[in-house]
Amino acid sequence: MRKNNWACFLLILAGIVIGGFIGNLFPSTWLNYGQTFGLSAPIIFDIGIMCITFGLTIKITVASIIGIVIALAIYRFI
Repeated sequence: MRKNNWACFLLILAGIVIGGFIGNLFPSTWLNYGQTFGLSAPIIFDIGIMCITFGLTIKITVASIIGIVIALAIYRFI
């Protein structure tokens, strides 16, 4: 049986979100240890009648990595 790639993507995304939530529940533990990267300041395009702002920041923590590993394990056994 062929596995669905969208299901894998959604499980990984859910693992990241749930892991990030668990990391925020325990802010002073090793679960919330991680690295933040992305744009330090948002990019702003102001063309007079419209202003568009682009920004992206990603925080990878130990809890989100554990969430990804659990999501991949669940995907493997589905």
